[in-house]
Amino acid sequence: MKDQETPDLALRPLDMSEALFRQTGPSGQAADEEARERIAFLTRRIQEKIKDYERYQFSKHESRALNVFFDLAQEFTGIDDLWALCVIVPKVFFGKEATLYLLNTDNVLEWRCCSEQGCTALAATRVDKPPFMAKPTIIDGHYFIPIKGHHELLAQLPFEPKHDVIGLLDIRPSADISPHEELFFEKYANRIGFRIHNRIIAHTNKDHLRFIKNLVEDIGHNVIVPNMYFKLYYRRLESKIKVLREISGKFSELTGGCQRLGQERATACSRLQREMEYAFEALLEQYQEIYRHYEQTSLFLETLLRRSHFEQGRYVLEMRPCEVWKQIVAPQIERYRPRLEDRGIEVVEPVPPAAALKTMADLGLLSQVVANFFSNAVKYTQPVPGDPLGRKYVSFSATILPGYFGPGRDGLRVEVFSSGPSLPKEEEARLYTEGFRGANAVNEYGTGHGLSFVKEVVGLHHGTTGYEPSAEGNTFFIVLPRQAGDQSATAEPRE
Repeated sequence: MKDQETPDLALRPLDMSEALFRQTGPSGQAADEEARERIAFLTRRIQEKIKDYERYQFSKHESRALNVFFDLAQEFTGIDDLWALCVIVPKVFFGKEATLYLLNTDNVLEWRCCSEQGCTALAATRVDKPPFMAKPTIIDGHYFIPIKGHHELLAQLPFEPKHDVIGLLDIRPSADISPHEELFFEKYANRIGFRIHNRIIAHTNKDHLRFIKNLVEDIGHNVIVPNMYFKLYYRRLESKIKVLREISGKFSELTGGCQRLGQERATACSRLQREMEYAFEALLEQYQEIYRHYEQTSLFLETLLRRSHFEQGRYVLEMRPCEVWKQIVAPQIERYRPRLEDRGIEVVEPVPPAAALKTMADLGLLSQVVANFFSNAVKYTQPVPGDPLGRKYVSFSATILPGYFGPGRDGLRVEVFSSGPSLPKEEEARLYTEGFRGANAVNEYGTGHGLSFVKEVVGLHHGTTGYEPSAEGNTFFIVLPRQAGDQSATAEPRE
């Protein structure tokens, strides 16, 4: 039978993304079965707890002490008030003095509050620090009880507790504490541990949110605004580069054409003109490549660091009409072309769609979705299986899928194909899961976040993600609702 207040791992609370998945997963029958199993499991745990409390045999006075602590811990939101409640309840209900110690950021037990003097900093200087204890221990009239935190949330604390212990509760005098009362105080310590743990996390989160708010202000002032001026600098640089072409033309006018000069001068003149033309073409090509990277980096930077994301704690779409091929797919092809070619990967030139593929979308976020596909193509493209020449290639396309989202609701599919062995069947269902990396990712840097980001952003657009294996490689794709105006927000994803 389970006595511990630390929840069973199987009883952990569902996070929002997991709960959403279970509601909208591909198999409604499987989700229903899992929900029934969880209800049955929780029912069993309730029954076990009932038996536990029957065995504890807490008196009405003891049960009232726990209830009063819970009620007041909810009423008073300040961290100092919670510390004070932890030590006052034993004194009011049982006539016992109590002292609370908690781990600090250096993983050292630190005095927090006592029932005699409250939570003053001055009192802390007069108290000897007790040793760390993982089990309840009686020493010199003190009953030291370790305070344990919520096992599933320990990683969110600003320190690293050992044995789940986040503090110590000192109850005294211990001479007249019966074994039953020892059990009660242990359970009391467990309950205050969970409250303290959650309150620490809440205050830490407030500090984090305050920092993020200030960070957003700093980003806007020191990153986004200065970044806007780079566009002006690039335009000025482009104009200076084009001056070379003008100089070459004026040089030709002044000399009257190299062929009119003597042979030696004509040779030197022609060479000089070629060098000026070469310098112009090389500089212009390099400038254009750098500017393309600047445009995409600037777009990604300003999209990811959008103030509304931080204010609302989620990605917030800025929808506008987009030409998907011209504004989203084509720029990523050019951006990743050099990296693909450096790895010996052939870029199969796509045939641009005959008609403009327009839809309402967040240009910056969808550009990053497509960029994730291309980035993966750079890392994971392999030779076509069985090809004696070891050919490696990628291809891209964008097509309209009539009625994909229902009658009169077309889909717009964007796909990236890369050659290589097909993925194992067991990996297919997990491709778009946060943190998942396939067996072919061992030698490539990555976090397993890219495709989950793809799924999240496409889901916000009410679209779908997918994967298709073939004899020569793997196709990753997204399908977006091809609608304009407010209609795009009503499209439901197709499973």
